[in-house]
Amino acid sequence: MGIFMAETFVCLITRPLRVEQTVQQLYFVGVLSQFVVLVTGIFTGAVFAAQIQFQFAKLGMESATGSVATLAICRELGPVLTALMIAGRVGSAMAAELATMKISEQIDALRALAVYPVEYLIVPRYVAMMISLPLLVALAITGGIIAGYVVAVPLLGVDGPYYWDNINKFVEAKDIWIGLIKAFFFSIIIVTVACHKGLSSGSGAESVGKATTEAAVNASISVLIANFFFTLILLKFVFPT
Repeated sequence: MGIFMAETFVCLITRPLRVEQTVQQLYFVGVLSQFVVLVTGIFTGAVFAAQIQFQFAKLGMESATGSVATLAICRELGPVLTALMIAGRVGSAMAAELATMKISEQIDALRALAVYPVEYLIVPRYVAMMISLPLLVALAITGGIIAGYVVAVPLLGVDGPYYWDNINKFVEAKDIWIGLIKAFFFSIIIVTVACHKGLSSGSGAESVGKATTEAAVNASISVLIANFFFTLILLKFVFPT
């Protein structure tokens, strides 16, 4: 898988980008994922703000709900849950498409036509994923923050000015950057696992289903594991407190 990823990045640097295929993948990965990502961000922010408010109310710290919920959404919930949704929706679809192309010998046909499969099939997916996932995470973070405010202030009675004042006081630009940097690396993990599983599938219809399942599961697990190490690296070395 590492060799496959290195070959893809070499191809990305040394060969011209196929714009039409990249735009198609941008539409599939980014535009068509907006609704599911926005719903995920909104209801995650809403339920997290509610849970925090219920607990902080016992301590008389309701105004701190905004800062804690926003930090969690920016640093962890936004990038991780968005990446998991994209791994399930896009990663599995990529693996299924590539596996189907392999068993139907379409990839061999590309080679027969002197078309490099990595350049034609893989690089556009990498570029689209690396562009789309950070933007989708930004969308999820925005929806989560707004939903958290709507739940905490109008519905649960938290003081609105104090809510925003604590956000401005304790949430910094680096917190948003942490979520976006995580999203960029999560995009590489997802597209690498998905494309590798699709291209390495066996023959027959059963292998397509197996590649699809393995792509979604392995990408999701890889994101969760990588999130732990990215959190330590970013907070310890890149953005030390």
